[in-house]
Amino acid sequence: MLNKQKLPMVALRGLVVFPHMVMHFDIGRERSIKALEKSMLLNQMIYLSAQKDIMVEDPVADDIYEIGTVAKVKQILKLPGDNIRVLVEGMNRAKTVSILRFDPYLEAEVEVFENNEPPMAEDIVKEAYMRKISDMFVEYGRLTTQISPETIALMTSMDEPGRFADTVASNVIVKMEDRQALLECIDELERLKALTKIFNKEIELLKIDKEINSNVKEQIDKNQKEFFLREQIKVIQKELGYGANDVEEIDELNEKINTLPMSDEAREKASKELKRLASMSPGSPEATVSRGYVDWLTDLPWGIYTEDNLDLVNARQILDEDHYGLDKLKERIIEYLAVRKLRDDMHGPILCFVGPPGVGKTSIAHSIARALGKKFTRMSLGGVHDEAEIRGHRRTYIGSIPGRVITSIKQAGSMNPLFLFDEIDKMANDFKGDPSSAMLEVLDPEINNTFNDHYLDIPFDLSKVMFITTANDIDNIPGPLYDRMEIIEFSSYTDIEKLEIAKRHLIPKQISEHGLKPEQISVTDDAIMSIIHDYTAEAGVRKLEREIATVLRKAAVRIINENLKKVRVNNSNLSKYLGLPKKPDNLVPKENTVGVAVGLAWTAVGGQTLPVEVTVMPGTGKLELTGQLGDVMKESAKTGYSVVRSISADYGIDPDLNEKKDVHIHLPEGAVPKDGPSAGITMVSAMVSALSGRKIRCDIAMTGEITLTGRVLKIGGLKEKSLAAYRAGIKDMIVPEGNRSDVSELPSVVKHNIEFHYADNIKQVLDLILE
Repeated sequence: MLNKQKLPMVALRGLVVFPHMVMHFDIGRERSIKALEKSMLLNQMIYLSAQKDIMVEDPVADDIYEIGTVAKVKQILKLPGDNIRVLVEGMNRAKTVSILRFDPYLEAEVEVFENNEPPMAEDIVKEAYMRKISDMFVEYGRLTTQISPETIALMTSMDEPGRFADTVASNVIVKMEDRQALLECIDELERLKALTKIFNKEIELLKIDKEINSNVKEQIDKNQKEFFLREQIKVIQKELGYGANDVEEIDELNEKINTLPMSDEAREKASKELKRLASMSPGSPEATVSRGYVDWLTDLPWGIYTEDNLDLVNARQILDEDHYGLDKLKERIIEYLAVRKLRDDMHGPILCFVGPPGVGKTSIAHSIARALGKKFTRMSLGGVHDEAEIRGHRRTYIGSIPGRVITSIKQAGSMNPLFLFDEIDKMANDFKGDPSSAMLEVLDPEINNTFNDHYLDIPFDLSKVMFITTANDIDNIPGPLYDRMEIIEFSSYTDIEKLEIAKRHLIPKQISEHGLKPEQISVTDDAIMSIIHDYTAEAGVRKLEREIATVLRKAAVRIINENLKKVRVNNSNLSKYLGLPKKPDNLVPKENTVGVAVGLAWTAVGGQTLPVEVTVMPGTGKLELTGQLGDVMKESAKTGYSVVRSISADYGIDPDLNEKKDVHIHLPEGAVPKDGPSAGITMVSAMVSALSGRKIRCDIAMTGEITLTGRVLKIGGLKEKSLAAYRAGIKDMIVPEGNRSDVSELPSVVKHNIEFHYADNIKQVLDLILE
């Protein structure tokens, strides 16, 4: 007899509940907990059905068996953490008609099978099967010590066929598939027949176990104990249908552990875990975890080291082939090779490439690996905020894996690869941990020979790895990490360098990627320089490469449509391919102006011109700052305002300006945040000009910080700032006296086109820029 009900549902993993069976189990999934809460509002009734695959985290209808059990919740106990232990009593079998909802909990419409069928002629057959099963149960109890005499007596005294079969199955049957098969037997006679077959197989297994013990016991000794256990597992697994492949795999793993040149601690851990694995059922979750751990230990490249190519001439040739310029970096790599040639046990250096996007930080790492003959592996740290990404997950649950450092070493297949940590300045931290702290153990050459991954839980040697990191902004690199790295700065490319890079690398690469041949297209130097000047404004060459790709795409269209053999792109026809010049306005004034001074700023994407505009209005001495200024720049403005008041008499400025005038300082563009310690003299110059009415030269730019006494302080990023001034057409540039030695290292194109003036106090600056 059937009746339909709508009940909250829990999908069980590796567990089958029979009617009349009282048992407890733990639940932890949010859906299951909400279903349990719902059941407490519905007379404590809940529908329990097993998953086909216990590894599925969020099962759908096809993942759950159709036949389950309607049960009553007897007791709920909250465990430490988020798990709940539930005591239930099975009531009736039920069939899933449909799953009505999946969120926030599973709810199913079920047909409940009632146990109130009238007696039938086949009852005598059922009784015969019950007697047979009772005899088998007594024999089972004799073969094993797991069944108490009281339980045997209780089973043999039952007279309800269906309940008798369910109770015996719940006490004897081990495999979940067999238990589910019995649960799906709605007919009592079919259930008794199926139970007889399964029960008979269990008894035969016990007899085989007894026979194995009897045959081997006389011969066993200490040296034969491990062999005996393996033979026993082989027979048991063969009878259970697992096959001999699992045992063969264990033998192979044991051979790998004994032959691989792994550390003593790793070999001890792997051997211990393999012994545990050999004693487990191959289908159990614990076996999956143990097998995964042993596989990880044996798959790591123990003892595999690539031989470094220490030919200095070959290394320099490869680096020159792949990249134009970057002489300082190339010299550092040659130095590393020279030292390695003299001292073979040198630790891998930890280099940090710092510079704007698009200047070749990541690509040069590939070239270094090729020059040294090392395997290459890369890990991006942008947005990483979980310490487990570096150190791995502890082996406390299914799905634990090592960190990405160990994973990358495995993928590289070498213990001494070149390891690139990209964007180390973009790591974050939250409640999951601080990955920058975990990186300390990776990058510290004094301790990374015993790096401990939480999953492996053994010391792992990273000392032979050559680590390279990249960053855009040196200020965002955590201090302890910065201290462990050798900083190599990548500055902005000059126009001449961009021209050479385009000719040697970008254009040949794009010709190949667009299916063209070198003889089908030519781009003149004038056209390339026009692209650099009029269509891009960047420190690197990424936008330049995109514009070149645009030219080649349009050239490909012309070659096909017009059946041309060759397309020549020059300065006169460039606009046909790229349109009108689209370089953004640099906001530099075109003529001498009152209250507008041209400053220079360093950004993560290179140098930029930064005009400062000041206007004066009648008021009460207020200082207004706009343009999204940071705290450092706001303090520079306030300091500069005080300096202006202190020198007002020297420049014909009303000494009572703090009572009669309001000063408004603005840095366009207003939507772009700005900060940095190098705009002090620019703001002072603009304020003096606005208050005195004297114009500022439009062809001169400046950079430097101001002190309250009027001193001009040294600044950083001079190369990027000077290149920005050069691109803006600036002819003169004021820099602090402390940066005089830095000017000699600037590109020759800058030194030949800009005249540098040095100042160590604000009056020298004002004398140069005011008309």
